[in-house]
Amino acid sequence: MNTSTSDVILDRMMALHPKIIDLTLDRMLTLLEALGNPQNNLPPVIHIAGTNGKGSTQAMIRAGLEAAGKKVHAYTSPHLARFHERIRLAGELITEEALTEVLDECYAANNGANITYFEITTCAAILAFSRTPADYTLLEVGLGGRLDATNVIANPAATVITPVDLDHQQFLGETLAEIAGEKAGIIKRRVPCIVGPQQEAGLDVIEAVAARNLAPLSVYGQQWHAYREAGRMVYQDEQGLLDLPLPNLPGLHQVQNAGGAIATLRSLGFDNQACEAAITNAKWPARMQRLKDGPLVKAAGQAELWLDGGHNPAAGKALAAVLGELPEVPTYLICGMLNTKDITGYLRPLSSYVSELHAVSIPGEAATLPAATTAQAAKDAGMAAFEADNVDQALATIIDKAPQARVLICGSLYLAGNILRHNQ
Repeated sequence: MNTSTSDVILDRMMALHPKIIDLTLDRMLTLLEALGNPQNNLPPVIHIAGTNGKGSTQAMIRAGLEAAGKKVHAYTSPHLARFHERIRLAGELITEEALTEVLDECYAANNGANITYFEITTCAAILAFSRTPADYTLLEVGLGGRLDATNVIANPAATVITPVDLDHQQFLGETLAEIAGEKAGIIKRRVPCIVGPQQEAGLDVIEAVAARNLAPLSVYGQQWHAYREAGRMVYQDEQGLLDLPLPNLPGLHQVQNAGGAIATLRSLGFDNQACEAAITNAKWPARMQRLKDGPLVKAAGQAELWLDGGHNPAAGKALAAVLGELPEVPTYLICGMLNTKDITGYLRPLSSYVSELHAVSIPGEAATLPAATTAQAAKDAGMAAFEADNVDQALATIIDKAPQARVLICGSLYLAGNILRHNQ
């Protein structure tokens, strides 16, 4: 099997709809019907929505389930280096042969009708999941929730809503309440919903939707608590208190994500061992990831090289909190962002922790912000900022100035994916 076969089919799928994003469930339901409704034949589903922390929370839930001996399907987006990362079948990344088979079948069943890339590839994931035995299916929402392509499961085992914040306003609404309403669209009748830390306006909406659906809620700060104390993580709910190591993934926000994962596992009846494994075994690339080897690390010499894919104001605040807890080392950013993001809101919290920002355009992304725009936004946020033609040039400039600096490449998952491919 030619390893590029799935890429050829994926490229073909990009042409099936004039828009990248067009939120509705009609096309999904039509194609799933043509495929025999595979969404009705999945192992118990845990459906995860939110603005920040979806991927990390999913990774922790998966780590806990797998530590308990369960086989787990997982669907996430976007991918970083290869599309195959989006689909895990019973714990393993989908093979090229299996991916090509389900993509081909979905393309044929769609018969040339309008359908977005995310919708048809989500159908392919669901089809693959339905044909492979497993104990659980983890579905991460792509955008929003109510009209997201993943929202085709009538009776999941649980739903999870991670912190909701302003992002994708052009699709989800201008206010926090409107966006929370879209995220809360994954709540199903009488299905338990685990809710991470929320602002009051968002929580009010989530609680109202849950009440209409008679869905039991387990809410951070009410039914469960998670916090850091004396270098440990403390989790507490009505079942009792857990004294745990800090999460494998760095940052105070990951303690709260870990709390959501533990609350989910406990709601499903898993024991303390699974809960501890959830936070100590989880791995999730490009979330304040320290790069340890590869060509870029060699080029960095004695400097620390980190990678983070956060891209909205809440992610900027979380990243600033992580930087504030690391040992004091001159910190330089190499930053590239998409033109759909609130760059000022992202950069402002970081300004007091950064010596300089070196702006790049994201290679191969039509929606990238030009490096000049990113550099100007950084200056407006109070940073010293410079433009670079690419990451290699930016890194070389920084290392020449500060050989033992901390260098953080950040601003977009698309940039992070480019870096991971480049650093292989």
